[in-house]
Amino acid sequence: MTRTKSHRIDVHCHSLLPSYKKALQEADLGVNVRLPRWSPELALEMMDRHDIAASITSISVPGTHLGDDGKAKDLARRCNDEAAAMTQRHPRLGAVATLPLPNVELACREAERALDQLGADGVGLLTGYHGKYLGHADYDELLAVLNDRSAVVLIHPAVHPSTRAVTLGVPNFVLEYPFDTTRAATNLLFADVLERFPNIKFVLSHGGGTLPFLAWRIAAIATWQMSQPPEDERFLKDNFPTALTKKYPVVTTDLVYALLKRFWYDTALVPDQAAMGAVRVLADENRILFGSDWPYAYEVIVDDEVKRLNDEAALPPEVRARVDRLNALELFPRLKTIVA
Repeated sequence: MTRTKSHRIDVHCHSLLPSYKKALQEADLGVNVRLPRWSPELALEMMDRHDIAASITSISVPGTHLGDDGKAKDLARRCNDEAAAMTQRHPRLGAVATLPLPNVELACREAERALDQLGADGVGLLTGYHGKYLGHADYDELLAVLNDRSAVVLIHPAVHPSTRAVTLGVPNFVLEYPFDTTRAATNLLFADVLERFPNIKFVLSHGGGTLPFLAWRIAAIATWQMSQPPEDERFLKDNFPTALTKKYPVVTTDLVYALLKRFWYDTALVPDQAAMGAVRVLADENRILFGSDWPYAYEVIVDDEVKRLNDEAALPPEVRARVDRLNALELFPRLKTIVA
C-alpha cells in the first residue's frame, strides 16, 4: 500500500535478495552471518509505518565475493538482476549495485553493466577488501569508471582483518563499524581521491563514524605535522608522504574541512542530539541523509531513530526537511517522479 503522505527517503536500507541469502546460507564463512527477515513486502510495510516514501536498498557485509572470483561474478550479476526486477515491480524500492570486489576487472565490468544497462541508483562498496581501503591505488581503475558516470557510491563499513581478534564482550560491529568508516574516509582524503575523482558522490554510513569527532585532530596533524612542520620536527612529513600532502605544498585546516564536506553523511544509528550536533558541524547540511539500517537494525531501533531525529534539538525543522527528503532527491533524481 502506498501512503501518499509519506515523505521520508531512506538511503541506508538493506536487502537480502534470494540469491544473496542462499549464497550466505551455503557458504562456509567461519562466522555467524545474520540473516534477518526481509522481503520487498516487509520492507514496504516497514516504510509505511515510518513515513518513508522510498528506500535505496543495498547489500550489506560480507558482500558477494565469498572466496571465488567466478562465483562472485555470477552472484553479483544475479543479485543486481534481482534488484533491478524488484525496483521494476516496486518503484519505491531503489537499489545500488553490488560488485565482485576485490577483483577490480570484474568489478569494473559489472559496474558498467549495472549502471548503464540496469539503471542501478548507484554502487554499494565496503570500506575495503582484504585489508586494502578504497583509496588504495589498486582501485583507481574502478574509481575512474564510477567517476565517468558521476555515480553515487554508498560506503558501508566492514571489519578490518586486523581487528577481528578484538574481543570486548559485545558484537564487533558495535564499535568496529564506525571506526572502519573513519579509516576509509581518512584514507580517501589523504589518497586525494576526492579531487582525483570529483564526480563520485561518496556517502558515508553512520554519520561518518567517528570522523565528526576526529576531524579537527586529522586536519591539525595534516596541516602542522605532515605538511608544514617546524624544520626540526619533520618526522611525519618525511615518513608519511601522502598524495594530498604531495599535491599541496601547504595543507591547511580549512582545506581539510572543505574536502571532508564533499562527503555525504547518513543518519543511520546516530540520531541523537550529541551525534547529530557533531555531524552538522562537520557536514554540509545539504549532504546529510536519512538512513535507518533496517532490517539489521530492528524496527524498534528505527522507531527510536525517527523519534530522536524529530526532536528539534537534534534537527531544527528547516534542516530536518532536507535530511528527511530534499537532499536525497538531489542525489537520486529518479525518485522525484516516484515520490511526487
